[in-house]
Amino acid sequence: MICAVYKSSRKAETYLFVPKRDDFSQVPDALMDMFGTPTLVMMLPLQKRQVLGLADINKVRSELADKGYYLQLPPPTENLLKEHRLSLGLKD
Repeated sequence: MICAVYKSSRKAETYLFVPKRDDFSQVPDALMDMFGTPTLVMMLPLQKRQVLGLADINKVRSELADKGYYLQLPPPTENLLKEHRLSLGLKD
């Protein structure tokens, strides 16, 4: 299986995987509105890959088959100040 990967024009580090290039027919309109204009990043062969950078390869395959798309959101940002305060035994 080869899929197309697009980056969002509105949300940093947000990617949309679809089974066919430029085919967003399975992606809900509300998601496309939030995503903005998709920019093609790459065509990605999934059948021989065991891992992806930040996404679970099995979840990507499953959602592409079931929903027709996979949305990869950025990892949550760390709150270093909060972590430091907790390490000092201070509360928010």
